[in-house]
Amino acid sequence: MKINIYYGGRGLLDDPTLYVINKMQEVLQELNVTVERYNLHEQKNMITTLPHTLKEADGVILATTVEWYGIGGYMQQFLDACWLYGDKEKISKLYMCPVVMSTTYGEREGKLDLATAWEILGGIPCSGICGYIADTVTLEMNEDYLKLIEKKAENMYRTIHQKLPNFPTSNQAVKQKISITKNMDLTPQESEQLSRYAADDRYVKRQKEDIQELASMFKGMMETKDVDEGSEFVSDLESHFKPQPGLRANYKLLIEGKKKPLVIQVDSGALKCFYGSLEKPDIEMQMTRETMQDIVAARMTFQRAFMSGEMKMKGDFKILRTLDQIFTFSETLV
Repeated sequence: MKINIYYGGRGLLDDPTLYVINKMQEVLQELNVTVERYNLHEQKNMITTLPHTLKEADGVILATTVEWYGIGGYMQQFLDACWLYGDKEKISKLYMCPVVMSTTYGEREGKLDLATAWEILGGIPCSGICGYIADTVTLEMNEDYLKLIEKKAENMYRTIHQKLPNFPTSNQAVKQKISITKNMDLTPQESEQLSRYAADDRYVKRQKEDIQELASMFKGMMETKDVDEGSEFVSDLESHFKPQPGLRANYKLLIEGKKKPLVIQVDSGALKCFYGSLEKPDIEMQMTRETMQDIVAARMTFQRAFMSGEMKMKGDFKILRTLDQIFTFSETLV
């Protein structure tokens, strides 16, 4: 028989939980049980890989100390790793004895949290130990406490050896009916490999760098695409521009599907054409991309697009007529 002990405290010398699990380990070893201890605070960078250590175990002891509130971060990380990467089939056959000692308040809640978490994982909780110990010396000097610890260790051995069954719990029933955790459909071997990757700081760092590189590449592609789209129709207007002496006008053209309006600024012989913002234009127009394509292809004029309702306009109609004078897409179109 093999029992693993997972200690989630900080390893302080006066931690009462350490005294309890040391005594339990002595009793179990006297019963010829192989005991392996994992101090989570010493392996905090490898916690995600620890669920694979459950494979050879017949039972586990989850031990932690309530120093101010709750079971502590190390134990919570280990339980999270069991949920994400643990072999649920193996866990379903594992007995777990919770050990929670408190130096403040909340040992009963902590013990209940461990038992509930293990049930949700599918495992089998045993009767555990919890207590409030303000001074570890009082724990060490009290023979009754020692007998109680020894009795709990013997009961755990007996429970695992005889494989005593437990009644079904509502935690399992609720989990099966309403659990919304996304199933990753991974084998235990794949989950174990994934946990190793998650614990490898160099691998995680490399993955983050790769993601950033891909994000930069796609951002560049999108920016290039935006530049291409931003130049549409500009060259057509510039190549067909016919200056009109004395004409000064600002046009704002909203084309469906474009993020920014097409701005046309005419100052006698000078032309500025770009996608951007323009306040107080002389004339503002709105049309579809297809209509604008028809205009630059000489299948339509600005005036005819307005008269047919394919273009909406706001401003001076006389200024609208000048567009067909300064942009000669076809000299023969009437």
